[in-house]
Amino acid sequence: MTALVKIILGLTLSFLVAQSSKREQRQNFVYTKSTYRAAGDSIELRAYKILTNKCNVCHVERNRRRVFTKENMNPWAADVYEQTFIKKRMPKGKKIKLTNQEYQELLTWITSTKNHNNGI
Repeated sequence: MTALVKIILGLTLSFLVAQSSKREQRQNFVYTKSTYRAAGDSIELRAYKILTNKCNVCHVERNRRRVFTKENMNPWAADVYEQTFIKKRMPKGKKIKLTNQEYQELLTWITSTKNHNNGI
């Protein structure tokens, strides 16, 4: 009888350890996956994608001198901040809208360029 109780306890404990181990692996996988995604796209690259898809669509036709490229986007960061966040003029029209995530990513990029330019 004692041997049977020991076997049942051993199986129960090994089952619980295996379950908690699987749960930890799943949590680590999700964490690693999101970290990989964040590391894969830099702040500047995500901002460039937004500028290309949401801003350059109109700028190509209406304001050619302010078409954003990877080379010229950082000097325009202060103007993007003013037009998008303070004056709320951009993006113009009703067809092109920025999502909350896109606003946040642009703000992160603008902040990073200010920190980089100020040497912080």
